[in-house]
Amino acid sequence: MREQVEEALDKVRGMLMADGGNVELIDVTSDGIVKVKLTGACGCCPMSQMTLKMGIERLLKQEVPQIKEVVSV
Repeated sequence: MREQVEEALDKVRGMLMADGGNVELIDVTSDGIVKVKLTGACGCCPMSQMTLKMGIERLLKQEVPQIKEVVSV
């Protein structure tokens, strides 16, 4: 499942990098929780939670149906 998550994150990275940010995959738990770290401009952006939930989490759930939640660490 980790490989599927990495592939899905690669689809989002281009948009994040265009704004000076990125996302780093920290862990994928057996119960479907994905732990990520927003870096660069995304790490301190006031809209980072919206990016995380409405962008990254939404895409990951579409691409990898086993995903339950995406959290920032």
